[in-house]
Amino acid sequence: IVRVQCPDAGTKRIETKGNESIAEFLNKIQKTFELGDIGWNVYKTREKKEVIKTSRSRTLDAYKIKHGDMLFLFSQPTHISGQASIGVDMDTLSSSPFPSGTVQEDEVDLLLYKEDGRIPRQKDEQLCHHGPSGKCLHCVPLEPYDEKYLATCDPPIKYLSFHSYLRKLTSGVDKGKFANLENLTCKIKEGCKGHLPWPAGICTKCQPNAVTLNRQRYRHVDYIMFENPSICDQFLNYWRSTGNQRIGLMYGRYEPHKDIPLGIRAVVTAIYEPPQVNRPNKVELLDDPLEESVNRFAARLGLVPVGWIFTDLVADDLTKGTVKNFRGNVDSHFLSAEECIMAAQFQNKHQNPCKYSTEGFFGSKFVTVIVTGDQTGQIHFEGYQVSNVCMSLVRDNCLIPTKDAPELGYIKESTNEQYVPDVFYKDKDEYGNEVTQLARPLPVEYLLVDMGAAFPVEPQFTFKVTDKPFPKENRSATGEMQDFNALIHYMEQFPLSRFFEAMTEFHLLLYLSTTDMLPLKERIVTLLEAIKTGDENLAHDFKKTEEWATVEEMMAAHGVQSPGLTRQGSYVGPGASPLPPIGSASGAMWICAHCTFHNRLENQSCEMCNLPRH
Repeated sequence: IVRVQCPDAGTKRIETKGNESIAEFLNKIQKTFELGDIGWNVYKTREKKEVIKTSRSRTLDAYKIKHGDMLFLFSQPTHISGQASIGVDMDTLSSSPFPSGTVQEDEVDLLLYKEDGRIPRQKDEQLCHHGPSGKCLHCVPLEPYDEKYLATCDPPIKYLSFHSYLRKLTSGVDKGKFANLENLTCKIKEGCKGHLPWPAGICTKCQPNAVTLNRQRYRHVDYIMFENPSICDQFLNYWRSTGNQRIGLMYGRYEPHKDIPLGIRAVVTAIYEPPQVNRPNKVELLDDPLEESVNRFAARLGLVPVGWIFTDLVADDLTKGTVKNFRGNVDSHFLSAEECIMAAQFQNKHQNPCKYSTEGFFGSKFVTVIVTGDQTGQIHFEGYQVSNVCMSLVRDNCLIPTKDAPELGYIKESTNEQYVPDVFYKDKDEYGNEVTQLARPLPVEYLLVDMGAAFPVEPQFTFKVTDKPFPKENRSATGEMQDFNALIHYMEQFPLSRFFEAMTEFHLLLYLSTTDMLPLKERIVTLLEAIKTGDENLAHDFKKTEEWATVEEMMAAHGVQSPGLTRQGSYVGPGASPLPPIGSASGAMWICAHCTFHNRLENQSCEMCNLPRH
């Protein structure tokens, strides 16, 4: 294997043989990097010395290229034959042999790339002896990855932000031309033809390297902020009413975090509760048939899934409202191995796009929030991510939990079906010496990155908070149902002038966007755009549509006072015939025995469920 490094495409590995001709070897490089026939050269050194010229007679051994060597690929200006020193216009030929802009990074990353990021310092009156516009060693701005500065912050910043880490990688003389982030792989490389496949054979070419765990020094997200306490309060009401634990998926956005150099924070605006089986000490997630629909719905509101949240609460003193403390002390754990594995599965599902990785992604911004008791018995929020190495171990099915110790994981042993590389971690023995241990078992603290999770001083509200919120999804155990009757009871609390406010409710919008009982799936896009942009006029345009008029007619049939209806229950929107007042001779009703919907007397089938009259 010979490694070939390029300023724009990173490092790639080429399988070859010592007796292979240079021409065949360069053809492999051309195919691997998708190059043209001209415009590039391969050198033995980064200083562009000892160019490797194409030849069918000379071999790699003649150039003294051995297994594991690094070669360097550079693009070259191309000259037109027959004309002296006339170069091809580089605006028409890309200066790089690789396509640009192929990785669509998150908006917050694009913003942080443009930031200076350096930490300003004031002039020191005792040490600085220059004018007000000058700078010296004592007042020059610090780099965002300066460890001494981060250690002196209050509280100290334990981890570099991911963009500070990138600045550190790209701060050398080469300005990051050779910076390359590689994702760990624990699987045997396929296609090795020199031997029989595993378990009959393996070689150094296809065998994954052993892994030595080190605590990750950076994190992709530095802080988790809930817009307001009611978001979590409504989520915790399930535990308060049932005593069972609960899982939710957090939707929101990523934005720069000014308190940490080049930091990122996840802002949570709503919590979606997927189908699940809940018990006092266990939660089992079920397949969610609406998963893609919910993500599309959130995207139309400008939101993305930013993390998952789960409770680990047991009441201690009901009179004081305290809960027991299970985590964060010397006799317990921060996150169990099973929870780490689940967090890694979520992070692998929501990978972080990154242009510095040859695969187009590196790590994840998806966070984990635990709701548990602190040392004072109060409900406390803790934020975590698992490391990129943990993501790889879980992705390749190498890490499993232990039966009797939640704080310990276990690296599987190789079998005939799967080869598992050795995983080690460093620890100190009883004499204070650093020793290397085999990760069977493995303390999960080596896989964790922690961060703060809290609320802003001034609450923010992407979605309105009402006294009678719309029921949450998948809460049949508490008697909360998302149906037409719930819509009716919710709309009763809003007068005519508050239609926009009534619609600014995450769970209501989700119900209107996904239910098959109402004819709104196509038209709801207009309303979602209005909520996203805060355009009240656009929301009223949606209110005038025929689809919403149908919904209001159905509510009017129940005698509901809601936005767009008069107090007598007749619809006043455009293009609709007024309904007779409830209770009049022509407004007699029959009630469907299946869905309890009030239908007109002349209807032979239910307008709601389409079942025949019975």
